[in-house]
Amino acid sequence: MSSRTPSDLAVARHGWVQALVAVVAALIVMGVVAALGLWAAGAADLPDGAFPRVVAATVVTAVGGTIELSGNAGALAESGAGMTVIPLSVTLAGALVLAAGFLRPLRHRAVAGARELAGWAARIAVLWLLGLLGLALGARQTFSVDLGNGTIGDIGDLFGVSPKVGFKADVPPTLFFGVLWLAGVLALALLVSRGAPLPGRLLRFQESVRPAAYAMVVLLLALVALGVVVALVVAVTRGHPAETLAVVLLGLPNLVWLAFTLGLGATWTGRVQGPFGLPMPHVLDEVLRTKEVSTLNLGTLADYDGRVWWLVAVDAVLLLAAAFVMAARSPARMRAWQHALHMAAALALTVLMICLVGRISAHYGLSLLGIGDLGGDLSGDLFLKPKVWTALGFAVLWGLVTGFLGALLARPVRRRGEASP
Repeated sequence: MSSRTPSDLAVARHGWVQALVAVVAALIVMGVVAALGLWAAGAADLPDGAFPRVVAATVVTAVGGTIELSGNAGALAESGAGMTVIPLSVTLAGALVLAAGFLRPLRHRAVAGARELAGWAARIAVLWLLGLLGLALGARQTFSVDLGNGTIGDIGDLFGVSPKVGFKADVPPTLFFGVLWLAGVLALALLVSRGAPLPGRLLRFQESVRPAAYAMVVLLLALVALGVVVALVVAVTRGHPAETLAVVLLGLPNLVWLAFTLGLGATWTGRVQGPFGLPMPHVLDEVLRTKEVSTLNLGTLADYDGRVWWLVAVDAVLLLAAAFVMAARSPARMRAWQHALHMAAALALTVLMICLVGRISAHYGLSLLGIGDLGGDLSGDLFLKPKVWTALGFAVLWGLVTGFLGALLARPVRRRGEASP
């Protein structure tokens, strides 16, 4: 007699169909979010029917793919460009849909074999690679750069200089990092979902890892939800609804997760020069738009707007809530100091993730007749990067304090296990 349950047979029989549905749904959602965000940002007016290719490039970068920028200005000129940024709104939308599709066939199961989970994940990975390959091959375009009507434009017309900037996906790195992104999403989905089965050998870790992972995901999603509310208020009170929608659909997590780390005490460094701008409040652009590298933290922001100190209070409330959720989902026998350690480790990993995916770097420059970057609208430089070790240190400190307090607050509502003395 076979020991396989109906759910086992369903996964085995319809695994490829379910995997296809999950992958296609995730790619469609990511494409729609990226397209709406780019449309709100004005990208629908790009020449030569480039909009679909830009959407494909946006989805590629959202999963860690690599987009190469190239310039060609002819024999008398040189142009160069580079850009590194992850549109985290698109990333988050795809991750949520893909995680839901991955977990759906596994629900209502207590334990699953490692071979079964690996087979189910492998089906999704194969189809994901095929979808990502199609996007990467379609993510390429070349644009002409207008030199303007001044002296530079006259020189360009005289010598027949027509600068062009293009982009294309670098396929091998895109597929590699796309698979890593997928593996991270699927692993996190298993860790977060209380109803998802784990192999028998990993069951002993679920009491300490799963509550902390769930609390961090709730924290990140709460920050995004709070950012949406703030964005709607800004759109209603200050106007610019299209720009606000573009930020929400393309880079809202970039903004709110950055603000979260600043509220913890983290420091970022950066600079904004030329036509580039950050999809962030004006105060951040003011701090970073300098000739030298600027420091971005609560102190420097407070020199422009004292309301930034509210970030500390918001972080404290959200972290206490996350610590409470973590403790409430943990066995009652777990002591407060253990909760503090779990919270510190989980928050440090979360802040490390934000530091890795929140970096921004962009550069464009044009040299004509050996004159270097011509300035004005023909060159620009933007970057934003964290001081990682400082951010991690503050994360550990906040995690220890809020984890301990959250455990104390959760004592009256805990139901699992026996209360510790």
